[in-house]
Amino acid sequence: MLWIKALHIIFMVTWFAGLFYLPRLFVYHSMSTDQISIDRFKLMERKLFFAIMTPGGVLTIIFGLWILFANGWAAYAGTLWMHIKLTCILILIAYHIYCGKLLIDFKRDRNKHSHVWYRWFNEIPVVFLFIIVILAVVRPF
Repeated sequence: MLWIKALHIIFMVTWFAGLFYLPRLFVYHSMSTDQISIDRFKLMERKLFFAIMTPGGVLTIIFGLWILFANGWAAYAGTLWMHIKLTCILILIAYHIYCGKLLIDFKRDRNKHSHVWYRWFNEIPVVFLFIIVILAVVRPF
């Protein structure tokens, strides 16, 4: 089980690296004016989303569910901290999917947001990282 936990943490770090970095790329992409930079950002964003972020997210969820069910879901079913943690994870999944939508908008040259908007958007996963780690380690409530 320790190997499963280790893999869960490794892939969680990978997923969050992408969740932190992709919106940062969007900041710079939205500020770009020359075609060479725009094309470079499109390539970087696509590779990050499909080769790092998405596999990291999927494997984080797989190993997390493995841990959850191996330890017995019933042990966690009545705990408020686990319900909040799972809700936060669902919100992060929605954030991930929305990042994919923004990636498609950039790919089609249809970005509607400013670099300032992306700077604020980039902070969302930080908040959820704090909440999820505190819930998993401290297990309040």
